[in-house]
Amino acid sequence: MGTDTVRAGAADEAVGRRREQRGWYFYDWACSVYSTSVLTVFLGPYLTSVAENAADADGYVHPLGLPVRAGSFFAYSVSLSVILAVLVMPLVGAAADRTGRKKPLLGAAAYTGAAATAGMFLLDGDRYLLGGALLVVANAAQSVAMMLYNSYLPQIAPPEERDAVSSRGWALGYAAGSLVLVADLVLYTAHGSFGLSETAAVRICLASAGLWWGAFTLVPLRRLRDRHARAAGASAPGLRQLAATVRDMRRHPLTLAFLLAYLVYNDGIQTVITQASVYGSQELRLGQSTLIVAVLLVQVLAVAGALAMGRLARVYGAKRTILGSLVAWTLTLAAGYFLPARAPVGFFVLAGGIGLVLGGSQALSRSLFSHLVPPGKEAEYFSAYEVSDRGMSWLGPLLFGVTYQLTGSYRSAIVSLVAFFVVGFALLARVPVGRAIAAAGNPVPERI
Repeated sequence: MGTDTVRAGAADEAVGRRREQRGWYFYDWACSVYSTSVLTVFLGPYLTSVAENAADADGYVHPLGLPVRAGSFFAYSVSLSVILAVLVMPLVGAAADRTGRKKPLLGAAAYTGAAATAGMFLLDGDRYLLGGALLVVANAAQSVAMMLYNSYLPQIAPPEERDAVSSRGWALGYAAGSLVLVADLVLYTAHGSFGLSETAAVRICLASAGLWWGAFTLVPLRRLRDRHARAAGASAPGLRQLAATVRDMRRHPLTLAFLLAYLVYNDGIQTVITQASVYGSQELRLGQSTLIVAVLLVQVLAVAGALAMGRLARVYGAKRTILGSLVAWTLTLAAGYFLPARAPVGFFVLAGGIGLVLGGSQALSRSLFSHLVPPGKEAEYFSAYEVSDRGMSWLGPLLFGVTYQLTGSYRSAIVSLVAFFVVGFALLARVPVGRAIAAAGNPVPERI
């Protein structure tokens, strides 16, 4: 009788865990549309045009009395959102671990971001300050929500399932991004057929991403559950809390070693994502429609890539699979150097290569880091991870820009990013992840 009770309890626990995992996947489905349609495709050019409408005769706008080139306003707004997120994430992460109430915090961050994104429908004429404010709020809220979302992973998946669970989440996110981007492109390219101006079509695309984000966030909020809190303690403000988290991580130097490796190679990944369109338009002389199709191709193939690399990790372990993906990134960039101009097929092949390794390398990095987090400090440690992901990716664009300035060649600039993957490979290869997991107080999976 006792054995039957234990088995029934284990079965109920497995059913509950699967339910939570399915709910968890849906936050990627909900929020990835913001990253794809809003940040990657539509908002940058549109907000820049709105700022240009408000600019003076010299091409400057004056937020808070500061002279800013209209063409730089979007980039500065993104930078400000990153600074805000870096200040807020450690504070929210520590509060989530201390109180155990991650779900209300996740809901608050997600709906703040979704509301700000939906509000972009009002972005018209010369309302560049409204656009900048909404972007800062939405982007910072997205970072905070993703930190909380990622911190659920070690709680909803045992060690042997995390690679697969993380990969499915990334895959579902890329699938949602692809689906909505197709609908957006139909609306945008055929806006006249719908009786809309081009501006109105863009505003609908922006706002619909916020509505999508808010609607599908209901799924994880219904299915995820809060855990018991760790012992209470005071949270320091912003950067002081981040410093306190880093000091605590010094007790786990192998975890810090992985975070350093991730910081380096992820900087390369983020720079390729943001600069590939510049390379395509300026060096390869490709049109906007070609670049948008390439973005869609990356999204679609990232679904397959994330799932395939999740399966590879089950056979070879997450660390080896990530190392293999860094080799693939290096070869893809090297091939990109030799692409001929005005040859969209070659650029599509390059986009396909990026898509196949993009989702998997990010998904497995997330799951591998989840093994290195001491129990009870998931949100706090994932705040440092998210800062590495979003707040420290500045060196790659700097290297890209300096290389172009010195050589006058975007080909040299794009191939210079190989350094991040080579150095990241070397740093990750040196991390004994089995020892790191044990030192964090977690069970070591059979394959890692």
